Amino acid sequence: MSNNEIIPPEVSNDAFYHALVTCAIRPDIKTILEIGSSSGEGSTEAFVKAIRQRPDRNTVKLFCMEISQARFQKLTENYRQDSFVKPYRLSSVRIDQFPSRDDVINFYQNTQTNLNLFYPLDQVLSWLEQDLAYIRESGLDACGIEVIKKEQGIEFFDMVLIDGSEFTGNLELSLLLGAKIIALDDINSLKCYFAYEFLSQNPAYRVIARDISLRNGFAIFERVS
Repeated sequence: MSNNEIIPPEVSNDAFYHALVTCAIRPDIKTILEIGSSSGEGSTEAFVKAIRQRPDRNTVKLFCMEISQARFQKLTENYRQDSFVKPYRLSSVRIDQFPSRDDVINFYQNTQTNLNLFYPLDQVLSWLEQDLAYIRESGLDACGIEVIKKEQGIEFFDMVLIDGSEFTGNLELSLLLGAKIIALDDINSLKCYFAYEFLSQNPAYRVIARDISLRNGFAIFERVS
């Protein structure tokens, strides 16, 4: 699938969607980072639905990261009237922060997930090359998470959703630890497998929503203190 195709939303009126709404409507959640917004018709819609209901919505910022030009353009058009939506066309991490080809092969061959259950290794490796090539060609080889943090003066986001590239969830988590709420999609895949394992064993966080069987599984964690 081309990085410039408009794709249908995966998170749509399901348990994960409603859990995101429940979290984003909380008055203590003021800054939200969404990694992997696509065209804004899935999880982005859940966040926007929640924020629109809030009387303090003018104090909330939803930072939406999407590197695909076509999807970013559609995202921007969809929420042009919502001033709290802040779209960024950025890669979440740099090319040199992606796992190596050997790392991906090792995970695929040694960890049982939906990735090796449903997709051949050659296809998974082609996704990796496609992601890296798209970043190079678009000239967006920067750590977008750090760019937004620096530009906005944010040390810790109140809420984050990690649902971007298949290959970067674990590194994204390392850059976002400290957030009040961390939502992970695709925990039964390479994307957020290690992030889920880490947070499940981290005493600073507790799981508040989870369904391993929904698509590739999701989990939402809240900071304990």
